[in-house]
Parts: sequence; structure tokens; C-alpha cells
Amino acid sequence: MMDKEILVANLYFQAVFPMMKILLRDDPAIAKKFARVKTAVVFKAKTKDGRIGCKLLFDRGEFGLDFEDFENGNIVFSFGTVEKMNTFLKGGTALPKIKGLTKPVLLTKVISLLLSLKLMMPNVNPRAPLKKYLKVKMALSMVSMALSKLNRFGYPDMISWTENQPDRVYQLSVSDTDIAVFLRVKAGKTKAGKGLYQRRRPFVHMKFSSVDAALKILLREVGFVEGVDKGYVSIEGSPEYAAQLNDLMMRVQA
Repeated sequence: MMDKEILVANLYFQAVFPMMKILLRDDPAIAKKFARVKTAVVFKAKTKDGRIGCKLLFDRGEFGLDFEDFENGNIVFSFGTVEKMNTFLKGGTALPKIKGLTKPVLLTKVISLLLSLKLMMPNVNPRAPLKKYLKVKMALSMVSMALSKLNRFGYPDMISWTENQPDRVYQLSVSDTDIAVFLRVKAGKTKAGKGLYQRRRPFVHMKFSSVDAALKILLREVGFVEGVDKGYVSIEGSPEYAAQLNDLMMRVQA
């Protein structure tokens, strides 16, 4: 398994940063800010063996990530250590070296987008309907993607959970919304996806009755079992594996 700090950084790059696409598409204020923006933003940090990083690509509302070429960008956040970069991304005190200070408007837009990702944090309880929707959509999407990445990165708990499973699909959805993601597991391999899985019936389908119901569980206002008892979430399929999946989800969110 890779070093813990590098693991955390890779989860930010490959599971958290992709949620910017949801913000750029579904949050009208953010979409307006980036409608005409065409730029590249780099995050990188020194490691014992060189550097780790990624490049965020903005192209007039479109968004992409590059994990190979991350040396140069219009704005570059450089950190002396991976730990400092992770602290910064978590909202802590760790100041990077920034290239792009001569572009204050662009830098402000990028910082505001980064701050919007904090909506996924388990202690953030939004009140506005749009923010509630975005939190649930991003959190479920991020968690499914993070679990798949953890498995690929060799995280022991995920390896032990997936290695002996046959071909199974774990579905998460929220009633009366477009929020739906899945995690496919097969003999130690995993793949995360969005939407309702169509090729077969899911082995487990966790159905949240509403956005507010999903928030009750994501914010840990109620436990998983209590959430089932109160009708916040229903389980189709194996309740045992649903509980195991929920435990893994809560660990990722933490």
C-alpha cells in the first residue's frame, strides 16, 4: 500500500477534484463564473522520489484532469511536502507558493471553487435546497469513486472486502432526483459509475427516500440502522453487505 499522505493526495486528485464537474454543471452561480474561463490550474508537491500532482483543465464550462503533465499551468499551487498540500486541501493552515498572483480575478474564481468542495464535509449542514442537493450528489459520487480508488491503491480494508466477492453491483440512489451512483465489484476489482446500473439487478440497492433523508445519514444525525427503521433509506438485497458498504462510506467521509 502507498504512503498514507500520498494516498490522501491521490484521493483528492482522483475522487474529490472530479466533483468540480458537478458544481460547474449544476450550480448556476459557479457555471456563470466559469462560462468563459479557459485555463489550467496545477497542484503539485515534492515527495521523496520527485513530485506528485495533477492539472485541472477548465474550458468554457467543460472540465478535465491530467495526472501526467502537471508541471506548468496558468495558476500553480506548489507545496514543499505532500502533507502540507493535504492540509491546505482540507482547509487547514498551510501556505503554498502560488504562481498566478498577477491574475487575481482568475485566482479568486479558482479559490471559490475549491471552497465549494467543502460542502461535502460531514460537518457542513446546508440550508438552501440547491446546496442540499449538491452536497448529497457530490458526497455519494465522491464516496463511490473513492472506494474504487482505495481498492486500486491497495487499501487493506477495501482489498479484504472485495477480493472474494463475485460480480456484484452496489447501487446508491435518491428518490425523485437524478442522483444515482454505483460501485461494481468483481473478484477484487472495482469500478465506480454514475446513473442506475442497467445490465443486472444490483446485489444491494440503497434507496434514500429524499435529499433531506440522505442528509440525515450523511451528517450522522441518525445511524444507518435507525435510518432504515425511520424510512430514510430502504435496502433492496443483502442487508449485511449494505451495512458493510455504509461503514466503508462513513470512513471515507471522515
